[in-house]
Amino acid sequence: MKTDNMDITIDDIINTVKSYNPQANFDLITKAYNLAYEAHADQKRISGEMYITHPLHVAMILTDLHIDEVTIAAALLHDVVEDTIYTIEQMKELFGEEVAMLIDGVTKLSKMKYKSKEDQQLETYRKMFLAMAKDIRVIMIKLADRLHNMRTLKYMREEKQKRIAKETLEVYAPLANRLGISNIKWELEDLCLRYLEPETYYDLVDKVNQKREERQGFINDAVAKIQQEFDKIHLKGEIKGRAKHFYSIYRKMKKSNKDISDIFDLLAVRVLVQTIPDCYTVLGIIHAMWKPLPGRFKDYIAVPKTNGYQSLHTTVITDNGLPLEIQIRTFAMHAISEYGIAAHWKYKEAGNKSIGANSEYDKKLSWLRQMITLQDEFSDPREYFEALKIDIFSDEVFVYTPRGDVINLPKGSNPIDFAYHIHTDIGNHCVGAKVNGKIVPLEYTLQNGDIVSVITNKQNNGPSPDWLNIVASSQTRTKIRQWFKKQRREENISRGLELLENEAKHLGYNFKDLAKNDRLLQVAQKLNIQNTDDMFASIGFGGITVNSIMSKLIAFYKKDLQEITPPDISQMLEKIKPKTSKKKASHGILVEGEDGFLVHLAKCCNPIPGDQIIGYITRGRGVSVHRADCPNVLREGNDMMRVIDVNWDISTDQSYPVTIEVGCYDRQGILTEIIARISDAKINIENISSRSIPSNKTAVMTITFHTKNLARAEQLMNTLRRLKDVYSVRRNLSSSAKEK
Repeated sequence: MKTDNMDITIDDIINTVKSYNPQANFDLITKAYNLAYEAHADQKRISGEMYITHPLHVAMILTDLHIDEVTIAAALLHDVVEDTIYTIEQMKELFGEEVAMLIDGVTKLSKMKYKSKEDQQLETYRKMFLAMAKDIRVIMIKLADRLHNMRTLKYMREEKQKRIAKETLEVYAPLANRLGISNIKWELEDLCLRYLEPETYYDLVDKVNQKREERQGFINDAVAKIQQEFDKIHLKGEIKGRAKHFYSIYRKMKKSNKDISDIFDLLAVRVLVQTIPDCYTVLGIIHAMWKPLPGRFKDYIAVPKTNGYQSLHTTVITDNGLPLEIQIRTFAMHAISEYGIAAHWKYKEAGNKSIGANSEYDKKLSWLRQMITLQDEFSDPREYFEALKIDIFSDEVFVYTPRGDVINLPKGSNPIDFAYHIHTDIGNHCVGAKVNGKIVPLEYTLQNGDIVSVITNKQNNGPSPDWLNIVASSQTRTKIRQWFKKQRREENISRGLELLENEAKHLGYNFKDLAKNDRLLQVAQKLNIQNTDDMFASIGFGGITVNSIMSKLIAFYKKDLQEITPPDISQMLEKIKPKTSKKKASHGILVEGEDGFLVHLAKCCNPIPGDQIIGYITRGRGVSVHRADCPNVLREGNDMMRVIDVNWDISTDQSYPVTIEVGCYDRQGILTEIIARISDAKINIENISSRSIPSNKTAVMTITFHTKNLARAEQLMNTLRRLKDVYSVRRNLSSSAKEK
């Protein structure tokens, strides 16, 4: 296959397709290319190349996976609807339903209005995942598209390089892994490391190259010795050395906190044979030659990974005392490990393209159904994406039922997740669990190979609310919430109302004032909920967050307060306007669209970029900037005539203090884990304090750090919420200071 430094022509693509599918519809491919060439004729990439080079490279990447001609045609046309005057309807008319559906699946949602770029991107993911569930080829085109973009990322500015690389590492590399396309997965991860941590990447490359000859000699010697044993019993196979990918080495260094000089297995040996019995014969030969390292043997042939990957993995200590990793698999298994779903997907078999088809690979793609189920459960795109990260994109743990069935769960799962995975009713009546024959706590973290049995009691009162804080799977959490929704309506109504009242008090509001004039009903109707009791019940069982209700309630309250027509405030602004020429916006704030005014951020609510803000003209201290829902500004009796519009100046690069409160169970090591997560996010802690509550064995930590915007703060808070034994994370918006 040609590289990205070489020109690719449509003839190259057609010749490659002919090599694996001589009966393909080449007229369709040529027609797609001609239209793409014409549509992109006046467009150029940032590199200066003609735009058509991109779809050509995307199509060529797909030919390496032996994809059908329909997908090749869609790949050539994949940017036509998004970037030119052509529409999906025209694609349907010119190329048929199938090609048009694939093009639509990879087309971004760019013609609709969204609150933010993030919302638009998350909704684009939703659309892509839905199309992917209908036809897996959608994501194959998108992966090839992303791979070529990553290969040419050097032409982008640094900020965009890091943003695209981060997104690739979070979304596209895990998808390639789920589909078992290791060739694309490894290249994406290595390219991401190159742009996210360039110093680390190039240092790794340099150090690996320095000892390449020495390591290669070691591998050649091991391969020769294995071949000698093969010859003795006339066993045919292929034995090769395999270089480890840079991202794999990087992860190993971070996980074990080692320098590259301390990692010996940078190269490995792969053995390919014809049959499964041959695989186990080879394993016996290897273990007879060298002593196996305890705990390093994995049998993915007997227990394949969910993406279809099969292989035997073992690590042995060689004659010179160095460890050597060896993978053993059949040639067919190797094809699936390299090309994943593309190695066995038969596009021309009617009915097999759909996720609902009764094919032998239906179980292997069951996670696609899960993605669709999650879409139905989470209306908020951010919540949906967080659930995907946990349930779909995270690492897995493989455990067994007592009958020997293999169950795969998100890493960090406990017996509660296992129980609900088996059946919702088993989860609801779970009272205990045994792992490997011994009773364990329900919060026990399951390990690979554990044999799990669930203890149930039909007389119990159902799941505990505390389970919502300790389970790992979003699906488990949803099933628990559904139980509370059905079984404890009156209790949930009371709990929801109590949570709202407590939140109002925490923010410095009188809840009765907020609830006047049917404002609660207005909020319910805005959320398409029939009445306030249903809304309270949803809050009580965790279906709706208190913050989402409170923000809307305060917005209605603020709107009612501001119905008084404000007078001309130009005279008040004139008093604080600078006498000299304009200065840079103070604290990154623009007053009435201008900068240079005397401005200070109110300490009663500590606003940061991303918060909705308002200004209050003080007597003698300029403009005090508050969060739009700050009770110190909105409380009755204030002079609302002094409230003015202020905005964040997006051109500044300031950082702002944020204080959060972390509620957790008081156990040894929890503080260290929290600090480590904050450090991993590259955020500096300014202050941290902790107080224990012996009565219920909990603790509350107050942490102050600096950040540039709300999105970064919320990302860190979401990270901390996923920590074991952390049950709440919230911003500390002190309302004690009566500042204006």
